Amino acid sequence: MSRILVALLFCVSAQAFAAVSEGNLAPNFKLPGLKNTETGAMVSLSDYKGKVVYLDFWASWCGPCRVSLPLLNDMYKELAPKGFEVVAVNIDETQADAVNFLTEYPVDYPVLADPEGSVPAVYEPKGMPTSYLIDRSGRVQIVHTGFKKGDLPAIRSKIETLLAQ
Repeated sequence: MSRILVALLFCVSAQAFAAVSEGNLAPNFKLPGLKNTETGAMVSLSDYKGKVVYLDFWASWCGPCRVSLPLLNDMYKELAPKGFEVVAVNIDETQADAVNFLTEYPVDYPVLADPEGSVPAVYEPKGMPTSYLIDRSGRVQIVHTGFKKGDLPAIRSKIETLLAQ
């Protein structure tokens, strides 16, 4: 009996610390805004409840982020009126690196700062960028690691399907 209990506790503990994957509820978090939020405001994922959210983890040293951020911004501007939101979480240890990157690759969507990596520690992205497409009920529909221009049509198609629901 005790072996079964230990095994059960191990499984529950392992699930509690597993990376966020498709079908999981997206864990809530609260981070300070870096850009396109009120100055000094803390922003929670739950602030976007009821919207389709593209949660994007990125860093200034990430080559594919130079491609993804501008393309996501174009899609955001077009689809935001339909209930779409992009929330970017920057993981640079030095905020100035992120600010300089955003000067060169400006975006209109909210960018949050997480230099300690507390949110990636929960989500466990496998590379940069890694994005989580979250439906209106808060459930992760897609986890996408890396980015190239050719990825956007499939991502957009899924977003449009979720917006139509």
